[in-house]
Amino acid sequence: MESEAEEFFTLKEFDLSGSTVFLRVDVNSPINPETGEIIGTTRFHSHLDTIRSLSGSKVVILAHQSRPGKEDFTSLREHARIFESLLDRRVDFVDSLFGDYVSTRVKRMKDGEILMLENTRFYSEEVSIDGSDLAAMEQSNIVRRLSPLMDYFVNDAFPAIHRPQTTLVGFQRIVPNIAGQLIEREVSSLSRFMSGDIRPKIAILAGAKINESISVAENFLKSGSVDFIVTGGVVANAFLWAKGISIGKKNEEFIVKNNKNHKELIATCRELLRKFPSNIVLPTDLILNPSRRRIIVGDQVPDDEIIADIGVDTVVEFIDRISTAQAIFMNGPMGMYELPDYSTGTYEIARAVARNRGLKIAGGGHTLSVLEALNLMSKITHASTGGGALISYLSGEDMPVLEALKASKKHFSRKHYG
Repeated sequence: MESEAEEFFTLKEFDLSGSTVFLRVDVNSPINPETGEIIGTTRFHSHLDTIRSLSGSKVVILAHQSRPGKEDFTSLREHARIFESLLDRRVDFVDSLFGDYVSTRVKRMKDGEILMLENTRFYSEEVSIDGSDLAAMEQSNIVRRLSPLMDYFVNDAFPAIHRPQTTLVGFQRIVPNIAGQLIEREVSSLSRFMSGDIRPKIAILAGAKINESISVAENFLKSGSVDFIVTGGVVANAFLWAKGISIGKKNEEFIVKNNKNHKELIATCRELLRKFPSNIVLPTDLILNPSRRRIIVGDQVPDDEIIADIGVDTVVEFIDRISTAQAIFMNGPMGMYELPDYSTGTYEIARAVARNRGLKIAGGGHTLSVLEALNLMSKITHASTGGGALISYLSGEDMPVLEALKASKKHFSRKHYG
């Protein structure tokens, strides 16, 4: 099966030395509201390979941070400083996105220089134009003022591939749009997992974000992409509740409080259990908090207790499933792993995935933090940076950035680029 990444232009197809390359990244990061300091540099690290591969080019970086009205909606000056530190190369910052000074500064760049422009979302054209109206984007100040300055547009913003915004998709017919190394890696790995030729295949869907996980489970099962969905955490609670099994008052209240569409979600779980009864693997025993008591699924959960982990029988069953899989996708912890008394399930499942010799893809902040804490990241085939984009991709939703990359390759292939 052809990887989706093969439908894009990729960096290895071009010699960009001496060219002016505009590079769209996603370094949208948590910021300490008191100090303004950026917390964590994971997303910065994810783009370093792409930037280093452009060492012979004039590189102009485009990025966004947060959105209007949020406390962390701020300038990218500090982001430029972090890139400078990580790359050990000078990264100049310009506090505008377009205009005469930007044009002059870009035109004066020399090969090997890096310039970072201001937060794209400081400008309403980035988010206000209808994502399906490409002609309107091409008439925007952003595209009209920046496109004459660039020879190529490299898009490496995988965490934003589900956003049809101007600096992400607006240049596709103006200059060749090329997938950066992060997008190429992510899409190649995910396409390989989604293809039908690796069996048996399982998805471990756990954690507290049931809206996302149920959507992914529905797409995986209906498309036949996986053989089994292994559930834990609040995701498992939702399926148990949909099955008519007692999960206790506090656990029901958590689902209701955190999901306005909880009735629809439970109905979807019920439908999936009816259509795919042998493909959804639920826990058979659970650990309660605060009592630390183990109960069998189906036993009454006291109203003052929270389901905090999977029990030992479930751990054994899940490990058995994992040991026979040829491909695994893992997203979300089995329970309240931050508390030592309730970390066993999450840690043992992570270790079992690491021992598996097949294709292993991990996603989600909690999952990656567990793997890092256990020093298991090197045992994972691919750790995705995607967040919401990853979930949208695996849910089968349209991905505007990927469609723009495909369209650009078709458009410029006809013009004999590359």
